[in-house]
Amino acid sequence: MNLIREPEALWRYIAGVGKAKNIVVVGAGGTANHIHLLVDLHPMTPLAKAMQEIKGNSSRWMNDTRGRFAWQEGYAGLSVSQSQRTVVLRYIANQEEHHRKRSFEEEFVALLKKCGIQYDPKYVFG
Repeated sequence: MNLIREPEALWRYIAGVGKAKNIVVVGAGGTANHIHLLVDLHPMTPLAKAMQEIKGNSSRWMNDTRGRFAWQEGYAGLSVSQSQRTVVLRYIANQEEHHRKRSFEEEFVALLKKCGIQYDPKYVFG
């Protein structure tokens, strides 16, 4: 398992990638095994391209500075209304607290169900 060590350095690096690639990183946080980002994308920037830039550059940086590292193959992207930005930023900032109550995997599956997103469990976490 690839663990994120020194996560604050990674969040800062990702914000720098975002700035260089016209991806506004509004918030970043997570735990040793996952991250959450709140980003503002230019209307002409597809989410897939933004994730390719963030994951590719941060993975390379992690390998160069922190040792062997690779992100999982996929990602999840959800849109957030302007009225919920503060709630989402608070959620991102409090990941350690959230995951004392239930695992990331449990929380993610609950979110998929809450949003009515159909999924096949064998493909969700690889």
